Amino acid sequence: MQAFFTQMGEKAFRTSQVLKWIYQVGVHNFDEMTNLSKALRTRLKESAELKVPEMVREQISKDGTCKWLFQLDGGNCIETVLIPEKERGTLCISSQVGCALDCSFCCTAQQGFNRNLTVSEIIGQVWWVYHHLNSERGKIRPITNVVLMGMGEPLLNLNNVVSAMNLMMDDLCFGLSKRRITLSTAGVVPALDRFTEMSDVSLAISLHATTDEIRDTLVPINKKYPLESLMAACKRYITKLPGRSITFEYVMINGVNDLPEHARQLVKLLRGIPSKINLIPFNPFPGTDYICSTPEAIEQFRQILMAAGFITMTRKPRGEDIDAACGQLAGQVKDRTKRNTVTIAS
Repeated sequence: MQAFFTQMGEKAFRTSQVLKWIYQVGVHNFDEMTNLSKALRTRLKESAELKVPEMVREQISKDGTCKWLFQLDGGNCIETVLIPEKERGTLCISSQVGCALDCSFCCTAQQGFNRNLTVSEIIGQVWWVYHHLNSERGKIRPITNVVLMGMGEPLLNLNNVVSAMNLMMDDLCFGLSKRRITLSTAGVVPALDRFTEMSDVSLAISLHATTDEIRDTLVPINKKYPLESLMAACKRYITKLPGRSITFEYVMINGVNDLPEHARQLVKLLRGIPSKINLIPFNPFPGTDYICSTPEAIEQFRQILMAAGFITMTRKPRGEDIDAACGQLAGQVKDRTKRNTVTIAS
């Protein structure tokens, strides 16, 4: 943006003025930027645009969780979820239209894949929710944490995701702490190494299994980057950022990955990696054959991990009644992978 204004023959400080108008005040019309000259506002209208995400549906769960459907081009839509809690508000945003990784327990993956989101489409989700809730709730800042755990694999859109996260952290924009932004990945190892060099936000690994055999079924990217490779990348992340820990997400699926032996394998797998473990009760969606582990099985699993010294929490499902819980986001995807095309043999 500084280069843009310099090319226009303007001073670089115009950048901070415009950023504040967009992100802190929330205007999406150049005419409202009253500390810019009328001539500059006219030139901006001729050479740039402020494109606001188009919200086409809002759903509010009985537990207070909010989900929004945003319209993109070509009939595509993405979903964004806000999880309000007493001390914080966590915004779960999307990074792609659909997802190409085809994880078998995830509704998003069953929709197929269309394209990466642009930087503006990623940061636009934060912008829209931030200013929508400010206007609705008396200027109260509701977003304290942002997690890239919505639709898509963030590391397959790495450059755009990092640029958007940098805007989230910039003092002229939202000023979020790097520890309050979390990128979640299924384990695209080369991109994970590049991410470690590019950003120091918090990291979550979508793990879900303790053996390659099980993970190959649940998270097919594991066939390319198996557990040994993924754990080595996690250790490189910790070496690069000493004092940090990694959150490991583990969906609990009845009879698949929830036995005591799996918990003991997880203890061995994560040994030497500063870790926090989130156990996620499986959230059903149409067409799945999986069912959630019993509360007793989840608690037994948690106790084994706790006894081994791991901070372990069981995530409370939120927004299930509006399909806003983990793994349930679907949006509207014009699938380019043809994953859902049915072939009928003649």
